Amino acid sequence: MLLQEYMGKDLLRAAGVPVPAGAVAETAGQAEGIARGMGPVAVKAQVLVGGRGKAGGIKLADTPREAYEAAQRILGMDLKGLTVRKVLVEEQQKIAKEYYAGLTLDRSKHRFILMLSSMGGVDIEEVAVSHPEAIVRTWIDPAYGLQTWQINQAMFDAGFEPSAMKDLRKILGGLYRVMVDTDALLAEVNPLAITEEGRAIAADAKFDLDDAAIYRHPEFAAFGAESITDPIEAYAAEKSLTYVRLEGDVGIIGNGAGLVMMTLDVVKSVGGQPANFLDIGGGARADVIRNAIEVLLKDPNVKGMVINVFGGITRGDEVARGLLEAAKTLDLRVPVAIRLAGTNEEEGRKILEGSDFTPASDLVEATKAVMEQIEEQGAVTAGGHA
Repeated sequence: MLLQEYMGKDLLRAAGVPVPAGAVAETAGQAEGIARGMGPVAVKAQVLVGGRGKAGGIKLADTPREAYEAAQRILGMDLKGLTVRKVLVEEQQKIAKEYYAGLTLDRSKHRFILMLSSMGGVDIEEVAVSHPEAIVRTWIDPAYGLQTWQINQAMFDAGFEPSAMKDLRKILGGLYRVMVDTDALLAEVNPLAITEEGRAIAADAKFDLDDAAIYRHPEFAAFGAESITDPIEAYAAEKSLTYVRLEGDVGIIGNGAGLVMMTLDVVKSVGGQPANFLDIGGGARADVIRNAIEVLLKDPNVKGMVINVFGGITRGDEVARGLLEAAKTLDLRVPVAIRLAGTNEEEGRKILEGSDFTPASDLVEATKAVMEQIEEQGAVTAGGHA
């Protein structure tokens, strides 16, 4: 689970780490209120994408009215497919130097690793490729945790500003404590900034929590919807659908994780590439089926669909009604294979009589038929006749 910047900064602030004063706003009026008494502020879009500044998602404001106007422009923006619903309004910082600090899990050595670099403000992956020598790595013994002498040595090796090392040591120690306490797999501060006044401050914050440990942190449950980086996955979450985007062109819908996984295997076995994992769950009604198809159609890579429903508490007639509703209300121009079995299977088949949907008894053969249609469409498109 990725945390938004404001969430990460709240965690650091609670741990005594110096971060810029600020608060999150969902309306321009709230942003103006936060800016009052702060002086110049930065208004920052809270979406999990890089390059916010270049895309217009970060604006500086010298007055509360300017903060209002900046928030009004940013809220509702589309940044790489994600809609901005919140902004962080915080004090502007006059930064003299930018460092990088990160903690992550080194699975090969079964321990956390502290990474520091004097080349902050850019992606650490870019630094690793172009200047690998600029990254200082320190492995942490899980029995003892991050020691002060390790922090000191790492900062010295990275060439950090000596006069700011006291503040930097506090930030790095706090970053490690928050990472351990939250069961995070990654914790980053980039930039780890030295201000013109000589203070060290966490100017940004990134945390990736271990999904398998979320049950131990009920306080993070409300952050789930804001942790999604893919716009289609975010839309699916709004519709309460379990969806994971993949890289293929065959959309897949099923009821039950095991059945969906089996359907992915069938698609692969006949030469297809799954575009997603989508589980409608048990007892899905017609509107859920329709919404599931809508989610798949949002992916421009989807050239065909395979729907595999084995009715237990999910009824075949409801699935059929959902299919017809999708055909009526959506631009459903891709071939669809349907395997419908179980509860109210016959009722579902009768509802679909005369429609463009014909349930198949053999999922493999139906999937092959969809694959053939996808290939035919590709051939037509390549020939310039589409």
